[in-house]
Amino acid sequence: MTDRSVTLESTLTCPDCGYAAAEAMPTDACQWFYECRGCKALLTPRAGDCCVFCSYGTVPCPPVQTGGACCG
Repeated sequence: MTDRSVTLESTLTCPDCGYAAAEAMPTDACQWFYECRGCKALLTPRAGDCCVFCSYGTVPCPPVQTGGACCG
């Protein structure tokens, strides 16, 4: 069995203003909403994605990283 390390930080980039911020990802729940620190836009997952990290982050959420289904 291969040990997969999980990254718990992802940089979210706002699609509206381009502001980027490093954020800690929850390991026990999906994050469906995120307020951009730059323009205050409320980000929600794109169609087909389970959370804002899978849509706008540099690293997908922990369940996706390990090859499982997302938090749903």
